[in-house]
Amino acid sequence: MSLDFDSFVLAASTADLADADDPIAREHADAIEYRMDLADDPLAALETYDGDLPILATNRAEWEGGEWEGSDDGRLDALADATTNDAVEAIDVELAAVLDGDADDLLETARERDVSIVVSSHDFEETPPRRELVRTLTEAGKYGDVAKLAVTAASKADTLALLSATEQLTAHGDAVATMAMGEVGSHTRAVAPVYGSRIGYAPVDPEEATAPGQYDLETLSRLVARLS
Repeated sequence: MSLDFDSFVLAASTADLADADDPIAREHADAIEYRMDLADDPLAALETYDGDLPILATNRAEWEGGEWEGSDDGRLDALADATTNDAVEAIDVELAAVLDGDADDLLETARERDVSIVVSSHDFEETPPRRELVRTLTEAGKYGDVAKLAVTAASKADTLALLSATEQLTAHGDAVATMAMGEVGSHTRAVAPVYGSRIGYAPVDPEEATAPGQYDLETLSRLVARLS
């Protein structure tokens, strides 16, 4: 079964699947983004998961801001293994791994098992020019059900470029998820859904943020609801 991204999905980001039972998660989240790279024994934890929220499994590489320390082959294999769990309805795989061909088997496995694919790209240094944002999202969209792009904003102009790219791709009929990291870009996590962004990410506990500038889950849920 695949996660439906036809409308906005608010994902509670966590390395502890017990958070799925938190009253805040149950009330506000549509899914759990399970950060396998931050968990001690992620596949074992998946086996014991009996929550109601579907899982978007992410196993982020160190070279893309994550904490997976093993080989890339092992990382992608673990993500493929996660798709055997019925609760895992979507996976996140880096655009760089897709373009290198390293993720070919993972993508094929996910499609065979009817698991949705988020193809993501992260820039922890800057916000590239708008045309490059559009190019990256378009490229990611060739391989995934949702193209995700997270950039780092240094100015309001950066956030406007991201929101404009989001609106353009959405108007074209593409499914995208966008956000600007850092203090300057934090508001885009609430505003981007207005322009078509399909996924938002927030921790149940604000002290457990998995990216700079994240709101806590309850706050982001209320902001998105007010703006939509």
